Amino acid sequence: MVALEVRSITKHFGTLKAVDRVSFAVDAGQIYGFIGPNGAGKTTTMRIVATLSLPDEGDVFVEGNSVLVEPRKVRERLGFMPDQFGAYASTTVFEYLDFFARAYGLRGKVRVRALREVMDFTSLEGLRDRLITALSKGMRQRLCLAKTMLHDPAVLILDEPAAGLDPRARVEFRELVKALAEMGKAILVSSHILSELSEICHGVAVIEAGCIQATGHVEDIVRQLTPHAEIYLRTLAGLEEAQKALVVLPRVGEVRRDRDGLVFDFEGTPEDRAGLLASLVRSGLQPIEFSTKVTDLEDVFLRLTQGKVQ
Repeated sequence: MVALEVRSITKHFGTLKAVDRVSFAVDAGQIYGFIGPNGAGKTTTMRIVATLSLPDEGDVFVEGNSVLVEPRKVRERLGFMPDQFGAYASTTVFEYLDFFARAYGLRGKVRVRALREVMDFTSLEGLRDRLITALSKGMRQRLCLAKTMLHDPAVLILDEPAAGLDPRARVEFRELVKALAEMGKAILVSSHILSELSEICHGVAVIEAGCIQATGHVEDIVRQLTPHAEIYLRTLAGLEEAQKALVVLPRVGEVRRDRDGLVFDFEGTPEDRAGLLASLVRSGLQPIEFSTKVTDLEDVFLRLTQGKVQ
């Protein structure tokens, strides 16, 4: 089920077209990465999704509700966690969450239950009387997430949620995001820490200079960008002998030296790669390392973007 649909939105700031016909969709229970260079249009897009800005063209639908026609209904079903949030210096964790619970219109037992549940989920119960200024960066991010979850939204928009966190805090926050997806929530998350996203995202949208460069499952994008596999081979035989054996084999592309082995392109299925390895063994080259390079989200990002600044 599609929970969030961004449909061909465009946004201008004067003569600058910050967002240009951006489209993608996120299903319920799916974590969708939104990646791109600084100034690519990510935050502008997220603000439009969160009803904080209006598109000049196009529309966004949250559970079928238009941000243009039914913004109040959208806000009831959507939670937005910005990259920075403010709080009064003398405010405690509980006071901050209670303020937003009241702002969301939660009353009586419903508000008490919502506060208890979000503090339990984010492990903030033990810090309820702590001043926000005394919290670590990781705990502040948990607090912002707790605030975002108070009204139990179906769609979560997380803008750089792991920025500035130490490794342990990033891992812990990542587990919270995964747990939210398992609860059936649709999550759109932007981050510059691509190794983190690649471990949790079901799909990605890559944006540069306001335009979407690719959308879909990471594996599908990789398959489109790299139809062949890049294989590293190291053998007990000499490099020259191994290179001569490889260049005459079918499906083998350019062979080049890399460290104390060889790297070459190979077009074929996993079964074909297994057959290639068996052929190399039979030829007496004595392979001791045969590995396929894994294309990750960072590779996808570098291949699809050029660092353009608007």
